[in-house]
Amino acid sequence: MRTLFALLLVLPGTLLAQAASPSPPAGRIAFEQFTLPNGLRVIYSEDHSTPIVTVDVWYEVGSRNERAGRSGFAHLFEHMMFEGSAHVKKSEHGQLVERAGGNYNGSTAEDRTNYYETVPSNRLNLALWLEADRMRSLAITEDKFENQRQAVKEERRLRVDNQPYAGAFTDGLTWPFDSTTCFPYAHTVIGSMADLDAAKLADVQAFFDTYYAPNNATLVVVGDFSPGELRRLVNQYFAGVPSHAAPEAPRCDAGTAAAKAAQRREVHDPHANLDLVMRLYRIPEHRSADTPALEVLNIILGQGESSRLNVSVVRRDKAAVGAGSILNPYGSRNGPGVLAAYGIVNQGVSADRLDSLLSQQLDSIRANGISAAELDKAKNILRAGFIDNRETTFGKAEELHHYLTFHSTIDEINTDLDHLLTVTSDDVKRVANAYLAPANLTRLIVRAGAGPTSGGGQ
Repeated sequence: MRTLFALLLVLPGTLLAQAASPSPPAGRIAFEQFTLPNGLRVIYSEDHSTPIVTVDVWYEVGSRNERAGRSGFAHLFEHMMFEGSAHVKKSEHGQLVERAGGNYNGSTAEDRTNYYETVPSNRLNLALWLEADRMRSLAITEDKFENQRQAVKEERRLRVDNQPYAGAFTDGLTWPFDSTTCFPYAHTVIGSMADLDAAKLADVQAFFDTYYAPNNATLVVVGDFSPGELRRLVNQYFAGVPSHAAPEAPRCDAGTAAAKAAQRREVHDPHANLDLVMRLYRIPEHRSADTPALEVLNIILGQGESSRLNVSVVRRDKAAVGAGSILNPYGSRNGPGVLAAYGIVNQGVSADRLDSLLSQQLDSIRANGISAAELDKAKNILRAGFIDNRETTFGKAEELHHYLTFHSTIDEINTDLDHLLTVTSDDVKRVANAYLAPANLTRLIVRAGAGPTSGGGQ
């Protein structure tokens, strides 16, 4: 699994066309698509620059599809999918890919779960066959379920429960949402120990039967292959996988308008040596017209050495040993998301003092906007992100999935950069006023050391 707390800026990308190649114009990804009778959507893009190919499957299921008392199932299934199927033994999936000279992985987010293999192009058949076999016949047994339940619990201990501030970047990011009105985003991707302990084998089988079906999946193939051969293999391996009843869409009634009053929570972290302050704000779904300006705002506010928070709070005021901002750390969402500004106090500085300094920087943007130099810097970072995300077959495959899942149309993969580059300083100031409003704030104070936990409104 990808590192759970990689707070990466997940951005769409662009790639400069090679001069000698009959590729489409610079900044574009050519793709084709077709759908099998069982509902499996297939998108493919040829790239003959390197003799490799990526097979990337996204299932339209993530932690947002879980129900109360059964959190963590989407992440648990990321583990279960490597436990073997009708023709693949336990742990053999990875062995077969690596023996072929490839690599593989999977990851879970709120709105999707993905699995991929990047292999030499002459082993495209292996990657497709492996994905089809586990889509059709995942081996769900009591011993494999118990084994992976314990693995996920140990992962939570290692990456969350026993790491300083890790709880703030998992549990804390769910606190702006009310579990009674928006459970899909009011609980963590990794799930709780109690829910994992309460899970039954029948629950696991039902989850697979509901969400792991061709009509709830998209297959993207990018790299060095013949379209005719790809179609032949896809039909050979996937056409016989039966579709299932379409799953019910999760409901989230929480809007992104400002709440009636700011909320405050205070927790104690026995692994932390210094207090942490985090200011969390709800933002709209990725399809919102405000998303480009919010991405620019996030860069200016807290990404990199020249960001507002690092320059002012860390370097000038020396009030924090580190500060920054994050926007939806697990990736884009089809529902409301989170923008957070945070800092870890310097020795001798109170959490209230640091919170005040963080607030001043946010209020400064709301009142005065941003400079032309800051806007140019943010747009350069966006351009770099576009290029970086399209430098590999896997990166291109993920981009195709992203635009299919989180945009109005997949064709925006070839127009989105231009859209982002039209963001103005006024746009950034407008979204800052709309979403960084005091009434939309959830303030989280993490106190260093063991102690009682409290929470509530401010």
